[in-house]
Amino acid sequence: MAEPNALSLYQKVELQRPLQRALDITIFLLLVALLGYRLLLVRTHGLCWLYAIAFLCESWFAFFWALTANLTWTPVHYQTYPQRLLKRVKELPRVDVFITTADPGLEPPIITINTVLSLLAVEYPANKLACYVSDDGCSPLTYYSLSEALKFAKIWVPFCKNYRVEVRAPFRYFSDDLSLAGSPEFQYEWRRMKDAYDALNQRIEDAAKSFTFSDLVGDLEDFAHTKPKNHSPIIKVIWENKEDIEDGLPHLIYVSREKRPNITHHNKAGAMNVLTRVSGLMTNAPYMMNLDCDMFVNNPDIILQAMCLFKDPIKGEYAFVQFPQCFYNGLQDDPFGNQWIITMQLTMRGMAGIQGPAYMGTGCIHRRKVLYGQSPNEANINEKYYDDELYKTFGNSKDFVTSATRVLRSVEDYPNCLADTIKATHEVATADYEHNSCWGSKVGWQYGSLVEDVLTGMLIHKKGWKSAYLTPTPPAFLGCAPSGGPIPLNHHKRATTGLLETLISRNSPIATALFDKLQFRQRMFYLWMYLTSVQAIPEICYALLPAFCLIANFHFLPKVQEPVICIPLLLFILFVLRQMLGYIETDQSIRAWWNNHRMDMIKSMCSCLLGVVAVLLKILGLSETTFEVTKKESASSSDDTESSDRDLGRFTFDESPMFVPITTIMMIQLAALSIGFLGTQPGRQEFGVGEVTCSVWLVLCFWPILKGMFAKGSYGLPWSTLFKSSALAFLFVYLCRMSTK
Repeated sequence: MAEPNALSLYQKVELQRPLQRALDITIFLLLVALLGYRLLLVRTHGLCWLYAIAFLCESWFAFFWALTANLTWTPVHYQTYPQRLLKRVKELPRVDVFITTADPGLEPPIITINTVLSLLAVEYPANKLACYVSDDGCSPLTYYSLSEALKFAKIWVPFCKNYRVEVRAPFRYFSDDLSLAGSPEFQYEWRRMKDAYDALNQRIEDAAKSFTFSDLVGDLEDFAHTKPKNHSPIIKVIWENKEDIEDGLPHLIYVSREKRPNITHHNKAGAMNVLTRVSGLMTNAPYMMNLDCDMFVNNPDIILQAMCLFKDPIKGEYAFVQFPQCFYNGLQDDPFGNQWIITMQLTMRGMAGIQGPAYMGTGCIHRRKVLYGQSPNEANINEKYYDDELYKTFGNSKDFVTSATRVLRSVEDYPNCLADTIKATHEVATADYEHNSCWGSKVGWQYGSLVEDVLTGMLIHKKGWKSAYLTPTPPAFLGCAPSGGPIPLNHHKRATTGLLETLISRNSPIATALFDKLQFRQRMFYLWMYLTSVQAIPEICYALLPAFCLIANFHFLPKVQEPVICIPLLLFILFVLRQMLGYIETDQSIRAWWNNHRMDMIKSMCSCLLGVVAVLLKILGLSETTFEVTKKESASSSDDTESSDRDLGRFTFDESPMFVPITTIMMIQLAALSIGFLGTQPGRQEFGVGEVTCSVWLVLCFWPILKGMFAKGSYGLPWSTLFKSSALAFLFVYLCRMSTK
C-alpha cells in the first residue's frame, strides 16, 4: 500500500455524459438546418422582413447554443483527502475570513451572528484563523450583536467540537429536534446551549427595538456621531487569541470603513479591498475566504478540504477554490427557480473542467498573492520593484507595502499584537486611500461593474491562473433562498446590468482576446455569461413573431403538411428532453424542470430587459446603475412565520416597471389567439399550427402573470402596470392590422 506522502491530496475525476453530448450536437445541427431552411425561403420567395427577423433570432439561438453546450462538455468532480493533508503538512497555513454586511434593516444582525458563530467553530486551528466582519452600514447594533455573540461563542465553540456537531449555525442546529438524541450529559449541554442562544437572540431583538443615542457609551461611543454614508473608519478588535492556542477562539475584528458623500465607495468591492488591507496589516494570512452574511458554514471541514487543493505539491497551483451556493429553505420543486441546482451541480462542474469556475462572490477561498496581482509561476519581487512600484500599486501606507511585500515573497509572519496595528489600519480604511493606486484595477477586487465578483475572477483567469470547484457532502455553506416575486427579479436585474457593463467595457473577453491567457473554451464560457444579459432581445422578438402572424395572417414557421415541419418539431422535443435530463441527473422532478424553465422565460422578459435598458441609459448619460442590497430573511423569523407561510409558492408583484414588458407580451398572445380562433384576421386562411403552439406555450410559461392580472393585493398586478401594458398591447395589435393594408 502506498505511503500517505506518496498519495495526492485530491483527485480530479472526469464525468462521462455521452447522451447529453449527443443531444447537444443534434440540437445544434437542427438549428443550422433551420437556418438553411430560412435561406432557402429567401431564395424562393425573396427577402421578407418577417423571415429576416426569424433568421437573425435563430442565428443568435444557434450561436448561443454552441456557447451553452461548451459549458457542460467536460464536467469534473474533485475528491479531497483531508486526512492525508494532516499527516503530510506539519503546520497548516493561516486563513483570514471576511464576512460582509451592509444594512442591518435588510440584513438583520442575527443572520450575521449565526454566520460568524458557524465560522468560529470550524475544524481548523483557532490560532490560524481570523474573522473580519465588514459593516458597511456602520451600525452600532451590528457591533453590539458581535460583542454579545462573542460571549456565547466561548461556550458554543467547545460544545460543537466536543460533540462533533455537524451544523454549527445555532439557529439551524436548534431547529432540529433530533439534536436531543444522545446521553443525559449531552442533553443537558444541549439545553444549556439552547437557553444561552435564545437569551442572545432576545438581547439582540430587544436592542434592535429600543436602541437610542443614549446607549452609545463605552465601546459604542465611536458610533455617536456617525451616519451610514458619512463617517470615519471604525476598527475594533472584539476578540484576540493572545495565547496563540489551537483550541481557543479565532480573532474577531469589526471593520467599518470610512465613507464620505463626495467619494465613491465602490459598494461591496470597495469593502472587500478595505478588508484585504486591514487584514494585511493585522494577520496577513496567505489565504482569504469571503462569505456573505447569510451564508453560514454547514460543513466544518471546508477549510481543510480547500487546503487539499492549495497544498498539493504537484497540482496545487490554484488561484481560488469556489464552493457552491446552496440553500436550506428551498420549496419543493423550486417554484421560483431560485435554488440554482442545475447551475451549481452541472454548469459549474463543467466550467471546472476547463480553466475553472467563475468567482461567485461568496463561499470562496483566495490566495492573497493572486489578488495582489501576482501571475502564475512569477518569481518573487526584487528590491528594485519594491522601491519603484509598490507604493504606486498598493498606496502610500509604508506598513501595508511592507506586509504586501511579505506576501509577494511568500514570507509568512505577522504582528503578535493586533492592538499595535490599529492606527495603521485606520489609514488604509480611509475613503481616499486608493487614490492614485492600482486598487480596483490591477490589485484586489475589481471596480467598474455591479458584478465585481465575476469581473475579479475573470481577470484572475486572464493572467493564466486556474480555479477549482469543490462540492463536498454535506454542502460547504447554506443560505436562505430569496422568496418569490420582485426580490429575485431585482437581484437578477442587478446581475444582468453588471454583466452587460463588463461586456461593453475594456475588460470584455472579446476586447482582450489577443493579449490575455484565457483558454479558448474559458473565453467561450465568459462570453456565454455576459451575453445572457442581452438574451432577452432576440427572445422577445421571437416571442412576438407568432402573435404577429396570427393577427396579420402570415406564417413564419413551416405548415403542417410541409416535410420541413419536422425540423422545428424535433428541435422543440429534443431541447425539452435535454433540459429534463439535467433535472433527472440532479435528482429533481419534472415539475422542477417546468418551474425553472418558466422562471427563466419570466426573468428574460422582466429583469434582463430592464437591465439592458439601464445600461443603455447609462451609456446615454441619462442615468447611473446602482447597487441594491437584497433583503435577507431573519434567522429567527418565528414572528413572521404565518405571513411567510401564506406567500409560499405564490408569485407577488409590486409597482416595478419590470412587469410591464411581460404583461404586455401576455396580453398580445391572448389577443393573437383570440383573433386566430375567432377568424377575424384579414384575408382569413387556415391559421398556422406552429404559430398557435408557440403562443399557447408562451401563455403557459407566463401563467403566473395571467393569474396576476386577475388577483388582488400583492398577488395581483398593479393597475398602473395593467394600464400601460394594455395600451402597448393595443398599439401592437393595431400596427399588425395596419401592416396588412
